[in-house]
Amino acid sequence: MGLLTSLKSSISRATSSLFAGSEPKRIGIYGPPNAGKTTLANRITRDWTGDAVGPESHVPHETRRARRKENVEIKRNGKSVTIDVVDTPGVTTKVDYNEFLEHDIDKEDAVRRSREATEGVAEAMHWLREDVDGVIYVLDAVEDPFTQVNTMLIGIIESQNLPVLIFANKIDLEDANVQQIANAFPQHETVPLSALEGDNMDEVYDKIAEYFG
Repeated sequence: MGLLTSLKSSISRATSSLFAGSEPKRIGIYGPPNAGKTTLANRITRDWTGDAVGPESHVPHETRRARRKENVEIKRNGKSVTIDVVDTPGVTTKVDYNEFLEHDIDKEDAVRRSREATEGVAEAMHWLREDVDGVIYVLDAVEDPFTQVNTMLIGIIESQNLPVLIFANKIDLEDANVQQIANAFPQHETVPLSALEGDNMDEVYDKIAEYFG
């Protein structure tokens, strides 16, 4: 436990050093489809600017292109951090047009959406490797976090030396299991929240200011 605490402390110090430069920082919101990334992006931008990033939907891959809200100033505990919020498409190994058919979308539109979503995943990976300064990684606290995609993405983030906060979303749901996510990635801090209900957003903003300020 002492080693883990020391590791987290080292990561925090490295984060502060990395972000000593100019503002704003481009913070990418990443994670699998339907984890609540756009809901969280909208919660953050509405709370601090009054504007939304984009539409929210229960349909998978509704966000098929990265969307950006610039100059979002977050003030917490005497600190101020200005970030560009980048809402990215959900990353997955394969986008199947049949996923859209299940939501009463006609085949032609489903095929178009699946093609756009596939291109969006490639765009999200480009942003991760070239254009973000830090990452908010959103996971559905009801779902098993031990997936190939999550392990791959966290590995890429670490290889890029990008500071990352892991948010366990949807704690308002009965089957939410935050500890399962914390156990999956113990080298990073896990913050529980409900982006939909606004639960625990004070801690979310405290952590954003601490990590990215």
